[in-house]
Amino acid sequence: MLQRRAGKPGRACGDTIPLVAMLRFCYVGAMHWTDRRRRFRAVLSGTRCVYPGSVFDPISARIAEDLGFEVGMLAGSVASYAVLGAPDLMVLTLGELAEQAYRICRAGNLPLLVDADHGYGNALNARRTVEELETAGVAALTIEDTLLPAPFGALGGTRLVPLEEGVGKMRAALAGRQDPSLVVVGRTSAVTATGVADAVARAKAYEAAGVDALFLVGVRTREELEAVAAAIKLPLILGGAGPALMEPDYLSAKGVRICLQGHQPFLAAVRAVHETLKALRGGTPPAEIAATAAPELMRRLTREEAYRGWMQDFLGGR
Repeated sequence: MLQRRAGKPGRACGDTIPLVAMLRFCYVGAMHWTDRRRRFRAVLSGTRCVYPGSVFDPISARIAEDLGFEVGMLAGSVASYAVLGAPDLMVLTLGELAEQAYRICRAGNLPLLVDADHGYGNALNARRTVEELETAGVAALTIEDTLLPAPFGALGGTRLVPLEEGVGKMRAALAGRQDPSLVVVGRTSAVTATGVADAVARAKAYEAAGVDALFLVGVRTREELEAVAAAIKLPLILGGAGPALMEPDYLSAKGVRICLQGHQPFLAAVRAVHETLKALRGGTPPAEIAATAAPELMRRLTREEAYRGWMQDFLGGR
């Protein structure tokens, strides 16, 4: 588990670091995280909808940053795949999610939005989740009102916690924030789980609780989106949106500032690894495996030039 030190948000600081160095390290980390959080807020306060880069590790985050994505997205399902090789059934722990988010954040400067699911428990757990992910350096996180993990005897469709409990989670999440630039997003699947009217009621309640944006899951039609958009003033984030909504100009006009496109990068990576290993196992010579990253791309993504410079500066014997 990442550890907080000296009351400062930012990088995790270990017990072995001397106190003065530790304080400086935390302060520098906090300032580094704050800049990307401000850039994320600029996206939310802007006038256009952007598509985030779905990332899952340091290399994928660097690719997204180098290609110009404004924000990155670490989904709960992708985190479970990447860390555990397990389906998205809430078997991933908060500590594992925070550690993966930190690895991604420290690898570059891409503002990262993290799916924090239900906050890993009740309202107090949601507050703790914000503390850990803030320390890990994320720019924004979502807390949802889904009843998770699936309770005994209730397998099937998505179930939501009562509205009052959802509001309590949002308030607790906001109370756990130390850096005011960190973005806390209320998330709900109410449109598909309980209907548009309940989605509107929850959106208005979470807005009143003080969240910075609202994440809607499963909106399929323009009518559904417009019903929620008309009821609140918060910027919107969409996940699992229907094909009829995937028009940037329309989304921008309705207050949508981020719209997920899915998590094809991780799925493509899995397929590439599978096909490569299958070919090698089947006897294909390594030199004949064509679909691999070129050495120049690997040098750029691993920031080899910077490391070479540090080696010369610090290991050159001068």
